[in-house]
Amino acid sequence: MGFFDWIIGKSEKKLKDLCSFLKVSENEIRQIYPEYREFSLAKRSGGSRRIFSPSESLKAIQNRIKDRLLGHLGSHKSCRGFESGESIVTNALSHVDKAVIIKIDVRDFFHSTTSERIECYFRKIGWNKESAKLLTQLTTYNGFLPQGAPTSPRLSNLVNYRLDARLDGLAKSLDADYTRYADDMTFSLSADDPVKIQLILSSTRKILLEYGYRPNKKKLKVLRQHQQQKVTGLIVNKKLQLPRQKRKWLRAVKHRLLTTGRCSLSPKQLQGWNGLEKMVQAKKK
Repeated sequence: MGFFDWIIGKSEKKLKDLCSFLKVSENEIRQIYPEYREFSLAKRSGGSRRIFSPSESLKAIQNRIKDRLLGHLGSHKSCRGFESGESIVTNALSHVDKAVIIKIDVRDFFHSTTSERIECYFRKIGWNKESAKLLTQLTTYNGFLPQGAPTSPRLSNLVNYRLDARLDGLAKSLDADYTRYADDMTFSLSADDPVKIQLILSSTRKILLEYGYRPNKKKLKVLRQHQQQKVTGLIVNKKLQLPRQKRKWLRAVKHRLLTTGRCSLSPKQLQGWNGLEKMVQAKKK
């Protein structure tokens, strides 16, 4: 019996049920201490991002929670990040050839997703108070979702189902499209309507605040077709494609590899870029 079958039952699931599902003993799971190593990573757009790397024992149980428990639960259809079958390509594809692109970045997205909301979510899906509290302790840190824990991306989608549903509903009411890739929210309109644009901006801000999030004013963008419209790093003006500079750079990298046998990228990095290029080409057809 899968976890989905469990959560539709009437009775709350207890700690022994959780241990059975994760295949660990009560003693083993209680001895896991939420320990993280904190460091910073530079952002491409400037500044830095705080990363919290869990200890080996904590990471192991988080992976079990992610695979055995969270993997069976559904996020909203507008989610494009950290979801099976979704990517930056499918995210951008929803906004190709639109008159207006509205990009809204959520400030401190993971840090603003609180432990209280996570515990409430675990309670709502059927765990009793003790189990929900323990699951929250194992997946949050200092009151928020730690960016770097394997459970955080999935939990950020699951706990924000209602948020995404409301924003998707807002978009549909204005004949717009909406997607979210982690902290990047994108709306697009087929017609340049200033009234609808303002309604999207004001209503989204209000809804975000209700869930404890704040839009990053510095990263807010309203892009029209005479400008370069970029969504999760891909150009969407008339067709889906990599930015011109990236295409030129990738051709140069491949040419150098072919003529000299040397490459500035590792085999894994080159494989990743080739995979992205193929995904983009496939979606263009």
